Amino acid sequence: MALTSPRREPLADQVIAQLRTQITSGEWPVGSRIPTEAELVERLGVARNTVREAVRALAHNGLLDIRQGSGTYVLATSELAGVMHRRFAEADKSEVTELRLALEAAAARLAATRRTAQDLRLLQTALARREDAWHSGDAEAFVLNDAAFHQAVMAASHNAVLAALYADLGEVMRAELREVVGPVLEQHKYVSHDGILTAIRDHDPDTAAREAADALTGCRS
Repeated sequence: MALTSPRREPLADQVIAQLRTQITSGEWPVGSRIPTEAELVERLGVARNTVREAVRALAHNGLLDIRQGSGTYVLATSELAGVMHRRFAEADKSEVTELRLALEAAAARLAATRRTAQDLRLLQTALARREDAWHSGDAEAFVLNDAAFHQAVMAASHNAVLAALYADLGEVMRAELREVVGPVLEQHKYVSHDGILTAIRDHDPDTAAREAADALTGCRS
């Protein structure tokens, strides 16, 4: 639907709000390329300069990443996530690994105690997509799907603060994994996450936490 300009809200602000909704709702997932400038102009019924201003504003806020010659990609789902990315982009990767270790082990432990049947189905789907991505040989797809599995574990912990914190740190975590995995998937870098899922399914918190920790350190050995 084309946008119109009310008296008190500049048109660019309306476009920013519309694009932000596409991102925060998950319609444009993290890592995906958004429609081209020309496509957005047609969809929204606004001038090219208005779309360009909105995209640049969201890039400045850390939600979008403008890549010359490639397109514009979703970098984060909230302004806080964008801030986190900018704040920790140059952080020591070993410290990011330690943070992941703490958060993922804690979430797995809680998930093993609190998970529901629906959580388990979502975890199984996320793990299957992670495996498919690995076998496809697409390193970026693997990074995104590995992150999605861990976010599903966070959701299964039923600790909203923990899940939100992990989501806001998402790009920081994915950047660390990209460095570990590299541009080409190699078999010696593969680490199964079956043990995490099994322990969560079996309501075994100690094993779930240990499997989460072992999976994280294993892919870096």
